[in-house]
Amino acid sequence: MFGLIGHLTSLEHAQSVARELGYPEYADQGLEFWCSAPPQIVDHIKVTSATGQQIEGVYVESCFLPEMLAGSKIKTAIRKILNAMAHAQKHDVDITALGGFSSIIFENFNLSQMSSVRNVQLEFSRFTTGNTHTAYIICRQIEEASRKFGIDLAKATVTVCGATGDIGSAVCRWIDARLNIKDLLLVARNQERLQELQGQLGRGKVLSMDEALPQSDIIVWVASMAKGMAIDAKTLKRPCILIDGGYPKNMNTLVQEDGIHVINGGIVEHSLDIDWKIMKIVNMSAPARQLFACFAEAMLLEFEGWHTNFSWGRNQITLENMDKIGAVSIKHGFRPLIG
Repeated sequence: MFGLIGHLTSLEHAQSVARELGYPEYADQGLEFWCSAPPQIVDHIKVTSATGQQIEGVYVESCFLPEMLAGSKIKTAIRKILNAMAHAQKHDVDITALGGFSSIIFENFNLSQMSSVRNVQLEFSRFTTGNTHTAYIICRQIEEASRKFGIDLAKATVTVCGATGDIGSAVCRWIDARLNIKDLLLVARNQERLQELQGQLGRGKVLSMDEALPQSDIIVWVASMAKGMAIDAKTLKRPCILIDGGYPKNMNTLVQEDGIHVINGGIVEHSLDIDWKIMKIVNMSAPARQLFACFAEAMLLEFEGWHTNFSWGRNQITLENMDKIGAVSIKHGFRPLIG
């Protein structure tokens, strides 16, 4: 059995979803209540592969909210993710994907050093961040979107915002090794890591966001959008492809200009309907078939019986593993969402 650990995008979102899912006691509560709310299995899932194979899984709502990342509630955020992992393990889930901020919190706060959660000793081989499949899907979206919107990659400048993160660095390595592009621009907050990545690649220009975006034919956004940050769409090229690999997806509302094509990055579409209800609450346009690639990674690992932490740590994603997860993604009927 596979598991998915997820969370909602805000307190307001959580309150509305609680009412929809049949948890009225959660619906009118404030942040302090959600800080103490335990993880819950709120959905049971059935997935059928393009091969005909069927698997079952569960969705674990962590009750973590992004508001918990502020100030004194960091420890609460960490506890939320660890408790959700323990909850999945107690229910004998073989492989569970950490979705959204769950994987970011896990990596940034080195939760692998915190293996004891109440009466559960976490077995980390049961968990995956899903980042390898996400990086693979974003790279495929670059290729397919460039063909769809008439951008010649051989003449294109590609910018990766968030280049030093786990997904961003994997995307950069794939672009460097597999795509024939004109220029690669690297944008991130940590300049030391940027210089290190540039040295590993042997190419790429380190620029600020304001310098890079106006030069870009394709922008891959895998950084978190800081509060108050905005993109001046008038400075962007036409045509321009913007692949929004962040969470929550908000580039469509921030950038609305003719000639700028916003793609929901790291989203896949399955060839068959999935028996679940959870994707309806994250505003997928086809919730029976569309899902986050990180969640799909857990499904793929279950289909193949690879019960291991396929994606783990920071900047450990290899091209070999991207090829490997990509091959079974195609085999079982997943494809990159282009729009």
